[in-house]
Amino acid sequence: MEIKYNLLIKNIGRILEEGRREAIRSVNQILVQTYWEIGKQIVEYEQKGKEKAEYGSKLLDTLSKDLKLRYGKGFSRRNILDMRRFYHCYKIRQTVSAKLSWSYYVELLSVEDNLARNFYEKQCINEKWSVRELRRQKNSLLFERIALSKDKQGVLDLSRKGQLIEKPEDLIKDPYVLEFLKIPENYKYSERDLEQKIIDNLQMFLLELGKGFTFVSRQYRITLDNNHFYIDLVFYHRILKCFVLIDLKIGKVTHQDVGQMNLYLNYFKKEENNGDNFPIGIILGTENDKLIVEYALGGITNKLFVSKYKLYLPDKEELEREVRKLL
Repeated sequence: MEIKYNLLIKNIGRILEEGRREAIRSVNQILVQTYWEIGKQIVEYEQKGKEKAEYGSKLLDTLSKDLKLRYGKGFSRRNILDMRRFYHCYKIRQTVSAKLSWSYYVELLSVEDNLARNFYEKQCINEKWSVRELRRQKNSLLFERIALSKDKQGVLDLSRKGQLIEKPEDLIKDPYVLEFLKIPENYKYSERDLEQKIIDNLQMFLLELGKGFTFVSRQYRITLDNNHFYIDLVFYHRILKCFVLIDLKIGKVTHQDVGQMNLYLNYFKKEENNGDNFPIGIILGTENDKLIVEYALGGITNKLFVSKYKLYLPDKEELEREVRKLL
């Protein structure tokens, strides 16, 4: 009897928690729809009255003051401006996702480029980002960094669908941004220091790597004829069903680094492959000589990539300019 009663308590708790989650989702959905309607009313009033549609409009100040007097807080000038911008960005109501709360849309509204905003919206839904994760990826210019590896059609697809991981090339970013490690730009650090910082911030590093990565090991040892080699970081990718080997380098990536990673990949193909797809190798350095990398990779059949990493946020104008060239 006691076992059945405990099961009853457990089932009621499960139903209650799901009900609460559903209630929160419903409230958020209604709130988003309400703010869209308010934004629409403001824009239509402006258009009919030929009110100036700009940040300095006195209408927003007056509206904020009167709404706060009648309906309480929640109608600051900033919030009203966001509602108005919300309608401008999503004039077709059906394009507003029921899966995202108002907090997400406030973050998305700060992205001026429509292609980039669409991408971040899709990624929030596909990868279930928190608002904090969205903010970090937006600030690190994830869209631009991925877009630079694609052609014009690829950039447009990226905006419409988000990032789809279908082949090894889809994993690669250039550069990777590791600002969350909080290493000062001029600080002299070693490869081991960098590795330890990544392990200490593994959750953020996984977010930077992207969807599908699972951590396997650090300093993975390979022994060949009594010679020991150590791979800095080993991951498994659930979508591509393969190991991903990462080597960290300070300074330029050399042809010796490429040869060493090729050795690791060949070892994994022969010794660690249990029905998995062939492994992927990524060498991360602070800089690389494109000509040396091109010749070093020539003739290599393994999936081996060389990318840069930055310890600070990339230059926004430069990356946006490069993406515009593609389009």
